[in-house]
Amino acid sequence: MALHRSENRIEHGGFRDLLSYLRAGDVLVLNNSKVIPARLRAVNAATGGAFEVLLLEEKSTNDWWVMMRPAKRARVGTELTLLNLRGERTEISATVIDTNPEGHRRLRFHQRALGILPSSDFNISDALLDLGQLPLPPYIKREQLTSDDHTRYQTIYAHEHGSVAAPTAGLHFTKQLLEDIQARGVHVFQVTLHVGLGTFAPVKAERVEEHTMHHERFHVPADVAEMVNAAKREQRRVIAVGTTSVRVLESVAREHDGEIIPGTGRTNIFIYPPYCFRVVDALITNFHLPRSTLLMLVSAFASPRETSGRELILNAYRQAIRDRYRFFSYGDAMLIL
Repeated sequence: MALHRSENRIEHGGFRDLLSYLRAGDVLVLNNSKVIPARLRAVNAATGGAFEVLLLEEKSTNDWWVMMRPAKRARVGTELTLLNLRGERTEISATVIDTNPEGHRRLRFHQRALGILPSSDFNISDALLDLGQLPLPPYIKREQLTSDDHTRYQTIYAHEHGSVAAPTAGLHFTKQLLEDIQARGVHVFQVTLHVGLGTFAPVKAERVEEHTMHHERFHVPADVAEMVNAAKREQRRVIAVGTTSVRVLESVAREHDGEIIPGTGRTNIFIYPPYCFRVVDALITNFHLPRSTLLMLVSAFASPRETSGRELILNAYRQAIRDRYRFFSYGDAMLIL
């Protein structure tokens, strides 16, 4: 679906039709974060009680905020033993060291070298392939992941490990399509934003501005900053693939008076109507859940002068439902121009 904001007009087609909307000189910005096997299993080291653990945010090496089930049995001080993919106990353990008001737990991971002393060079991130599974969204009801999930739930250009959910707008791209886009004179660049669960958390606050976003780590390479700044000076379009790419660019621009500065940081930017976008001129995104910060972001982006972006988006969603578009992570795409 292509939504022309200024004309309040919608067109329908296949994703490959994206080529017809791009022009030489455009800058297409992708998020190259890769989903890690963030869903783990563990047992209470003392009682053997079972836990499910979902990694949420890395604070430092071996120090993570996580979601646990059952959370009430994971009190501060609880010692866990992690299980491998075969359900066997490993020498990797974790200690609950903190909790927060949302019910999440903070774990410190460690490994026993020779079963006696803690290993100083251990990093839980290096062990995840033997311990974890990809965290597919909860609305995908599947007991066991298939071999397809491990490729389908990653973009073809993903290579920076760190997300606990896929930047799903990028799932539509193929290697051939990206080559065809570049052949048209479109500049394709990559930033990194490691997606956390907070991106998908529903807004429950009475007032939208009271909703708190979780921080997420990002990186902007020097060549991306140079190209995006040049495009803005020359009035060429910057097209973001996914709300995560939007959040990287707009976060940096907000902090640097509209300029994109290379570097690494953390952002909890929350974009909702009304919002003045400094960098992004067009957006490729999926169809999002109700009451989500993602739906609010696209509503803010869809808002031209004198028109409600929320109404434009809701009208587009009504058409999508009528025409049997697929929603959410493995769903169809929308191009907002």
